[in-house]
Amino acid sequence: MKFVSREYEDQVEILAMNRPERRNALGEDILKDLVESVGRAANDKDVNVILLAGNGPGFSAGADLKDFSAGGINDTFDLNRRLGAFVRSLALVRKPVVCAVDGFALGGGFMLAASCDVVVTARATRWHLPEVSLGWLPGFGLDTLAARVGPFAARSLSWSPTAIDGVEAHRLRLADILSPPTETAREAALRYAKGLAAMPPHAVQTTKQFFSTSVTARAEVMDDLANRYFAQDILHETARANMQRFLPKKTAGA
Repeated sequence: MKFVSREYEDQVEILAMNRPERRNALGEDILKDLVESVGRAANDKDVNVILLAGNGPGFSAGADLKDFSAGGINDTFDLNRRLGAFVRSLALVRKPVVCAVDGFALGGGFMLAASCDVVVTARATRWHLPEVSLGWLPGFGLDTLAARVGPFAARSLSWSPTAIDGVEAHRLRLADILSPPTETAREAALRYAKGLAAMPPHAVQTTKQFFSTSVTARAEVMDDLANRYFAQDILHETARANMQRFLPKKTAGA
């Protein structure tokens, strides 16, 4: 697949978003490859654990605003809905999904990471939800984030004007594991994933199933509500102006 690289090591399938020139932004192309590659790994009997990472300088810069603005409001709403559905689906995959977050996890990339079963962060990783400061509510993942860190911390993270580092993310329980100073998050996550993959897979999977029910119960309904607020917010003049800032500039005469 073009936008997700695949490696296999000791019953761990390593899936890395592979669009570094776009900072692994979550658009149509990368979403399609993520859905396909996770589905394939989930059904592979030789895979016990899925490790999600990002190639390049960071994990993911979030939703691809170029794709968001390419269509009308209905297309934008639909892409957000499908991104949310994929993020929620990770809790329904029987196998554990471990996430390695190096560099940065922003916006939708933040939500994607937070929705994985085990989150490993590097100390210097930048975590941030910039959406509210730009004029719109994040369209998915808020309920899962609240399940991780609690509703008040989730609200604080949602409207914080500044990023937090991996140390603070670990303190808030946004990340489960803080990588040692001598390791990247990916190295630490692979070591953890190999240990998990060596355990009896049936017991690991039933453990995930047991705890996933508390996370997934309201997520779809709450994502739908958040997406409706998002669709409402981006019609505002401030939001539209900020979204335009992230789009490629047209050349003269184009």
